[in-house]
Amino acid sequence: MHFLRQAGVIAAKDLRAELRTKEAINSSLAFALVILLMFSFAFDPLADTTREISGGLLWIVFAFAGTLVLNRSFARELPNDCLDGLIAAPVSGAALFLGKACANFLLVLGVQLVSLPVFGIFYNVPWTRQFPELLLVLVLGTWGLTVVGTVSSALTVNIRLRELMLPMLTYPILFPALLGAMQLTAGLVAGNPIGPDNLGWLKMMVGFDVIYTAVSLALVETILVS
Repeated sequence: MHFLRQAGVIAAKDLRAELRTKEAINSSLAFALVILLMFSFAFDPLADTTREISGGLLWIVFAFAGTLVLNRSFARELPNDCLDGLIAAPVSGAALFLGKACANFLLVLGVQLVSLPVFGIFYNVPWTRQFPELLLVLVLGTWGLTVVGTVSSALTVNIRLRELMLPMLTYPILFPALLGAMQLTAGLVAGNPIGPDNLGWLKMMVGFDVIYTAVSLALVETILVS
């Protein structure tokens, strides 16, 4: 319970800091909406091909927009040596990581939920027909993105080109989860529920989240002090 309380304090701190400035969430949301608009000009919303690739387009937008939020996760602690203070505080590295990952998860998920209605309008996709299952895929995919992205943010926080290095580290690792999310989302926005044919993708996403969450919690202490 003490561990979860510490993680909750870190998450609340990050959420308050971001909601006060809205620096990352505004840029992420604006980026997502602009890219959705640009893609809608490139693909015919009435074409069947567009509906078939809509899941891939949506997660490409989510992945790139999410990195704008994740990049600020540890970078906001750099002024006034706040990061050194957090590392020196009587808080475990795992609690610090989990708190930041939870805050990032909520911020990225919020951007996605705002983007979904815009996506439905621009691409003429009735995305609400399988909304509970779509929400489950969003949660699993977003958690995988935030776990990998938060660890990558900790690794690149002191690098001058961290805005470039963060996606380069995140996307190759995230590829299995993104592929599963794209496959499932394409079927769900078309109105097809998750069945035996694509249940394996859902299991893979669950396994990815569990494995990378456990590995991140185990290694983050070493990452932060290195």
